[in-house]
Amino acid sequence: MEVLMRAGVVVTAQAGVEDLAVRAEELGLHSFWVYDTPMVHGDPFVALSLCAKATSRIRLGIAVTSPALRSAPAAASGLASLNALAPGRVSCGVGTGNTARRTLGMRPATAATLERFTAALQDLCAGRTTEYREGDRVRDIRFLHAGGHVNTTEPIEFVVAALGPEAAAVAGRRGTGLISFGLMDPAAWRALHDARRRAAQGTGGDPGSYLVTALHVLGEGEDPHGDAARDATGHLALSLLAYAADTPAFAGRLGPGEREAVRRLLDRRGTTATAPDRYTKLYRGYLCRIAPEDRDLVLPSLMDMLALVGTRDDLRARLRTLEQADVGELLVQPVADPPAEMAQLAKLLMP
Repeated sequence: MEVLMRAGVVVTAQAGVEDLAVRAEELGLHSFWVYDTPMVHGDPFVALSLCAKATSRIRLGIAVTSPALRSAPAAASGLASLNALAPGRVSCGVGTGNTARRTLGMRPATAATLERFTAALQDLCAGRTTEYREGDRVRDIRFLHAGGHVNTTEPIEFVVAALGPEAAAVAGRRGTGLISFGLMDPAAWRALHDARRRAAQGTGGDPGSYLVTALHVLGEGEDPHGDAARDATGHLALSLLAYAADTPAFAGRLGPGEREAVRRLLDRRGTTATAPDRYTKLYRGYLCRIAPEDRDLVLPSLMDMLALVGTRDDLRARLRTLEQADVGELLVQPVADPPAEMAQLAKLLMP
């Protein structure tokens, strides 16, 4: 049986994360990523530094940082320092900071700001000079010391977080790959790649693309919408409901069942869609294992939209369609039983 696309893991930053990275490497997984959501989870650079010292092969990634969270010099310093600990094994996703900003009650960065930030990171992490701006003050900057301090020799892989053509075009112009969260539709992936290629104007090949999702492989006769499947995928469902609760325009595009789930989530969290401090209540427990009392919010439609639930044969067939849409690597966030879920992932994608 043939090997499907590459596989990796994405987790929240917390104590002991390096043990999961070691296990992921033992299982033969390709990459290990940590979210960058400052006021919700721990720091990804701290977490990945521990992972770098505990592993020797697996790629280490930030998923994803943003100009609305970190300045280019600070982010580049973290990345190049990590590259000194794990030479040539570092990947970095960059995005507008959609959720990480909303957890602060703020708006994401613009696509133009994202593009300038990405360009600056690419330059600095390759040892080049780049333009740095604060207000009307503009200066050329670069690393003043390399070698033992930071590594600007081995390349760092950059990917742009995209759900639509504007961000995909940034990836094309900057020559990066793509990373997308919960995008299970092969047609949507083809549209992203088309937008990236048009912006790239035919230069270079197609860099890697990463799909972040959740996974549950069904046992014989198991209910695809039972408690085990909901526990494995519910963090993605609740992340979408929280975003919808925080963004009424998006909620209005959902179906009646999903809108009712948004209403129940708001009521359960003790807030409203217009409360100025709603973000302090909606994002508690974000991307962590859901509470049993919230399982009813994990609608089958949301599981089907955002996650991979099915038998091994069904999932492999679904992954082939995504692979044909140029998805290069599957990144799964394990939450219910991380070691077991990582083993499921490795077994699913290996011969």
